[in-house]
Formats: sequence, C-alpha cells, structure tokens
Amino acid sequence: MLAKRIIPCLDVKDGRVVKGVKFVDLKDTGDPVELASFYDKAGADELVFLDITASYEGRKTMIDVARRTAQEIFIPFIVGGGIGTIDQIRDVLKAGADKISLNTPAVEHPELITEGAKIFGSQCMVVAIDACWNEKMGEWEVYTHGGRKATGISALEWVTRVEKLGAGEILLTSMDADGGKIGYDISLTLAVGERTNLPVIASGGAGSLEHFAEVLTEGKADAALAASVFHYRQFSVQEVKKYLQEQGVEVRLS
Repeated sequence: MLAKRIIPCLDVKDGRVVKGVKFVDLKDTGDPVELASFYDKAGADELVFLDITASYEGRKTMIDVARRTAQEIFIPFIVGGGIGTIDQIRDVLKAGADKISLNTPAVEHPELITEGAKIFGSQCMVVAIDACWNEKMGEWEVYTHGGRKATGISALEWVTRVEKLGAGEILLTSMDADGGKIGYDISLTLAVGERTNLPVIASGGAGSLEHFAEVLTEGKADAALAASVFHYRQFSVQEVKKYLQEQGVEVRLS
C-alpha cells in the first residue's frame, strides 16, 4: 500500500501567501519561499503553490517564486495558476517545479492536457478541479477562474474525461467546504475516486486531525491538502502524521 501524503497548500496572491473562506476574504499569512522551507523541514510530503488570481487576472504564474523555492526545498512541489501554454508549462518545470496544475486552461483547452502529457509525461500533469454542489443539476459542478465562473460541467464526467486526456493526478477542491474547517467533502471525494484510477488529492475543509483520517479512509483519497490549519499552527504536519499512524493509516514519518 502506498503511503498517504500530507500536502500543505500555499495560495499566492501578489507574491504573498493568503488564505480565505470559500475563495474570498483573503488574509496574508506569509512569504511563500519561507513557508515552503518551513514545511519541507516539518516533514510535508509535497507542497502545492497556487497563484489563485492568475487565470482571473490574465497574468502568468510566478516563475521567480518557483525558482527560489526549488533552491530551498527537497520535496516535490506543484505550481498552478495562469499556466495556459506548453511554453509556460516548460518554464515552470525548468524553474524547478515537479508538476504543474491546470484548472481554467484545462477546461478551455483540454488538448493542453494531452500535449503536456506527451511532452513532459503524465506524472507532471495535475488537473485541478474546483467543484460545488449544484442543486438543479443534482451533482457537483466544475468552476473555473479561481472559483468565480460556473461551467455547467459535471465534475464526475470531467474527471473521467481528463484521465482519458492524459492527466496524471487530480487536485480536488470542494468549494462548499473550503476554509470552513468543518471537514473535507467525503461524498465528493469518494465519488471522484470511484470514477478514476488517478491519485486524488483532497482539498477544502480540514479543521481537525479526525478530518484528515476521514478523507484518507472513508473518502479514499490518496493525499490530503490543507492550508490554514498549518499556516496558523493549529497543528503541525508531524502531529497529523502521528495521529494518522495511530489510526492505522500508512504515512511517511521523518
């Protein structure tokens, strides 16, 4: 059995790490490179950098942050936000990122997933899915542009499609749970996991140690991502891992 991964997420806006609730009311939580170094030493398995307004504002992603981070840490990291061309994917990977995350560009130009997988390998291509329950649709709907734009696309159908297109991993964020600290959306995570053979990183809603165990067992996620509980030192990565180990969940302890 593969060890479950614990992944701090650094949402970056204007070169600073921020955290909000349901993608709004953002508060500054620190310098991205300093936080990345801290989490590397703290035993995180991976890191995710998301330039959360890059697609919305039409800006390129933060190449400089990626380059400086690669010089400071030894764990894999994913960069997403504003990456919309093969050249931009290449630039981010050359800067030191191990994987790139596509959200808005993947929906608007699905062929980018396939082309990127062919050139750089599927393992580099993470598709980020921001999903929100749509009562009228009776299912979860995909949102783009930093959670600002509803697409009318079924999240479960989209997961099936991106796997066929060549994605190597899914970064799944529940917009309903994001920032609320009431727990991950187990129903969404499990439903997505049952639709795909790809590893699923669950995001949105971590507020207690129990929440991590729930999403990795009941939700069958391969990794659990969190932000505010780590940024505000509610508990450490090692505390999460030790708790998970006590619950019989396979993790890597440093």
